[in-house]
Amino acid sequence: MEGVLQRGGSRDMEHMIMAALFFEPSTRTRLSFETAMLRLGGQVISTESAREFSSAVKGETLEDTIRVVAGYVDLIVLRHHEIGAAARAASVSTVPVLSAGDGAGEHPTQALLDLYTIAREKGRLDDLTIALVGDLLYGRTVHSLVYLISQFPGIRLLCTAPASTPLPDDVRQFALAHGVSVELRASLQEVAAEADVIYQTRIQKERFASLVEYESVKGLYVIDEAIVHAMRKDAIIMHPLPRAGEIVPAVDRDPRAAYFRQSHYGVPVRMAIVQHCLEND
Repeated sequence: MEGVLQRGGSRDMEHMIMAALFFEPSTRTRLSFETAMLRLGGQVISTESAREFSSAVKGETLEDTIRVVAGYVDLIVLRHHEIGAAARAASVSTVPVLSAGDGAGEHPTQALLDLYTIAREKGRLDDLTIALVGDLLYGRTVHSLVYLISQFPGIRLLCTAPASTPLPDDVRQFALAHGVSVELRASLQEVAAEADVIYQTRIQKERFASLVEYESVKGLYVIDEAIVHAMRKDAIIMHPLPRAGEIVPAVDRDPRAAYFRQSHYGVPVRMAIVQHCLEND
C-alpha cells in the first residue's frame, strides 16, 4: 500500500476492462476508480453524465444498460441517482458491480477509504469520538461510514446537523443496536473540543426540494479558525468533498486538515477493492 501512495502500481489486471457508468456528477470517485484500474494495468471505458448522454435518454432501463455493458467488460462501477440502483444492477449483471454512490442512499467504497483514513491518521478504529457535521439526512457517505464504524468497539457519535437534515432513524438505530453512543449536539464549537475526528459534509443543494429550503440551512455549520482553535491537538478534520463553503480555505494549512489526504487514499483503497473483486469473481 505504501508503494501505491508513492505512485506505484502493478500489471495484475492487464487485459481486463472496467466500465465506469456515472449517472450523477463525480470527480474524485470516478477519477480515483479509473486511476485504480489503470495502476493495476487494466483499461477503462466510461461515460460521465450518463443520465443525459446515454441510452437512458431514449428510455432504456438501468437493467438493460447493465445487461449490455456487462458483455463488454470485466467489472462495472456504477453511480446512480436512485437509491438501490447498484443492487438492481448487480441482480442482472454477469460481472461484478461496484457501487459508486446511489442517490441519498449509500457510498460504500467511500466509507472504506474513510476507515482507512481514520486508521492511518489516528492509528486505530476503536475508542473514537467522531463528530458528524452537516447534511446527515442526504449525505450517503455518512450513512455508509456509520454502518462500518459501528462494527468497532468504543465508538461515540456526535451528530451536529440542521433540524431538517438529521441522521436517518434507521441508520441511528443500527448504530445504537451495535453499542454505539449517538448524541445530538447543536454546537459545533463544543463538539470540536471533544472529537477525535470531525467528519464535515456539504449541505447538498441538489437533494433539496426547493432553493428556499436549501438556503435556510446552508452555512449553519462552518469550520473556520475559531473551530480549529477549539479542536484537540491530535484530532483530524475529514470531508468527502467537494466542499461548498463549510470549511474555510484558511483551515487547509493546518496539519489536522486531512481531507485532501483522504481523497488521495481513494486510489490505493479502490485498487484493493477492484483487485479483490476481479480475483474472486
